Amino acid sequence: MRSRLTAVVAVSFAIIAGSFAFAAPASATEPIALGDTHVLDASDVLTDAQEASLDARLDRLTEDSGVDLWVVYVDDFTDPSGAQQWAEATAERNNLGPSQYLLAIATEGRAYYLSSDSSGPIPDGTIASIEQDRVRPALAGGDWEGAGVAAADGLADARAGGGGGLIWVVVIVVAALAALIVWALVRRRRRAATGAPSGPAEVPLDELEREAGAALVRTDDAITTSAQELGFAKAEFGDAATVEFEQAIAEARTSLERAFALQQQMDDETPDSPAQQRAWYEEIVERCRTAAAMLDEKGDAFDALRDLAKNAPEALVRVQQRRAEVGARTDALDARLAELRSTYRADALAAIADNPAQARDRLTFADARLTEAQAEVSAGDGTGAAVGIRAAEQAVEQADQLHTAVEKLAADLASAERDGAALVTELEADLAAAAATPDPDSRLAPAIASTRQNLDAARGVLTGNDRDPLSAVDLLRRANTAIDGALGEIRDAQLRADRAERVLAQALLQAKAQVSAAENFISARRGAVGATARTRLAEAGATLVRATQLQQSDPEQALSLAQRAAALAGEATQHAQNDVGSFAGGGNTGGGGDFGGMLGGIIISSLLGGGGGSRRSSGGFGGGFGGGSSRSGRSGSSIRRSSGGGSRSRRGGGRF
Repeated sequence: MRSRLTAVVAVSFAIIAGSFAFAAPASATEPIALGDTHVLDASDVLTDAQEASLDARLDRLTEDSGVDLWVVYVDDFTDPSGAQQWAEATAERNNLGPSQYLLAIATEGRAYYLSSDSSGPIPDGTIASIEQDRVRPALAGGDWEGAGVAAADGLADARAGGGGGLIWVVVIVVAALAALIVWALVRRRRRAATGAPSGPAEVPLDELEREAGAALVRTDDAITTSAQELGFAKAEFGDAATVEFEQAIAEARTSLERAFALQQQMDDETPDSPAQQRAWYEEIVERCRTAAAMLDEKGDAFDALRDLAKNAPEALVRVQQRRAEVGARTDALDARLAELRSTYRADALAAIADNPAQARDRLTFADARLTEAQAEVSAGDGTGAAVGIRAAEQAVEQADQLHTAVEKLAADLASAERDGAALVTELEADLAAAAATPDPDSRLAPAIASTRQNLDAARGVLTGNDRDPLSAVDLLRRANTAIDGALGEIRDAQLRADRAERVLAQALLQAKAQVSAAENFISARRGAVGATARTRLAEAGATLVRATQLQQSDPEQALSLAQRAAALAGEATQHAQNDVGSFAGGGNTGGGGDFGGMLGGIIISSLLGGGGGSRRSSGGFGGGFGGGSSRSGRSGSSIRRSSGGGSRSRRGGGRF
């Protein structure tokens, strides 16, 4: 009997010691509940600014791609200690779904893992590439924030890339074939422009070398021929008519000199790689093609001028008639501009203010050239007349363009007035809606004030005799963007609040039930339950109380707290069950009622209390859970995968 009592006392004191000791050192972290944001920095490696920036990036990932990513930093992984097992346990504990991902990083243990569901939208192979090619380099460089951003960018790129599988392979193949065809066509056209024969898409290097050499010879000959042609043109049409042709020859010669320099670079003693040679040969061909195109353009102009010389009398009559038509419209241009000035402010008409004067100048120039051409035609000099006819024709067309610009701006201003009136009506409706929208945080007030200010300013330049409709429309559109954005935020917040109110009651009931169940389980087995389970239960109870307090004032936050309380209670129960299992597995199951007494903490209480009653109330753990609530780690985390869903176990991760 004495030995039995001694054994019981020894076991009891062992239980007492275990109850006041944590299972892991401070630097080791068990799978945890996720918080209100997408970033959980338990290792304190991020600054406040970095944490906010990373969380904003993860929010954008959700909005843009429809997938969620949580990034968790801890000192080390424990219970389990493997990176994959720890991340998967955390994902399962927080009920992450197929499109929700978790990047777990042990900053001191130098291990990481990106947890994904095998039935999710991104293939495992892509996840592995994101880990190795994006996340690992950032971690190896000590860029903790960059690792989270890299994972988010990788997931975003994968989602933007499409659905994967056979369809994705087909898309890639088709795109590659299309690009190859386009490239081949462009190459063929370039060769045709330089006179080179067309060939396959990838021209052998020796063939490309021959093509470049031939292009150099042809272009050099073309420039020499053009220079000779320039001399004939000057003698035929005069220096003034050949200025542009002379400039084109100079530019072509400069391009050819650069091409010769590239060829010389490949002919020197310094060896060049095949890639360099290919790039330089292609540049030579392209420069020769450009030079030939410039010469052809100006050569065509002189051919047209020669044709004009052959038919100078007919061409002169045609341009004279065209000048009369444009002149009649130009005479009315001053009156038209005066009419516009009576309605619109000077700033609105600045672009066309001198158009009438400029048009008259062009017509005066055309008249002088036509007079000269008439004299040349009368003298039988078609070549001399052609130069004047061409100059007059260009001047008349410019005068017509100046007239057209006035009418175009007038039409644009009238259209802007109509658009402005429609925007004013729309903004008035938006302001009325904003005024009727509850705004307890005064988030709408600045947008309303700014919109009203821009609206009043726009009205001032949409009416009266000093209008500027284009500026008004710009003001109105900026105001419309501001008020729409503010209203959108308020409406989104209201939708979230309405949803929270709908599901809050159920969430509170669930949280209360789970907290109560955890409390009852631990209370009846407190002799075997350690500090971790008790800590989770205490936090669950406190969180439940906060959720209940916020039920009326902030239902959205209350819902989040209720969900978190339920999750914490579940963790408390799980840890308590593990503790009880370990206690029972240690051989402490015999001895009649002694084991039950030790498990329930009765023997310990008797020893500590001198054989009297329990020093704790029957409620015992965390206190005051009635009517309490909890907070959820994140929106949507309570949705579990349906049966038949994918597994979160796979390859990947590692050390960095």
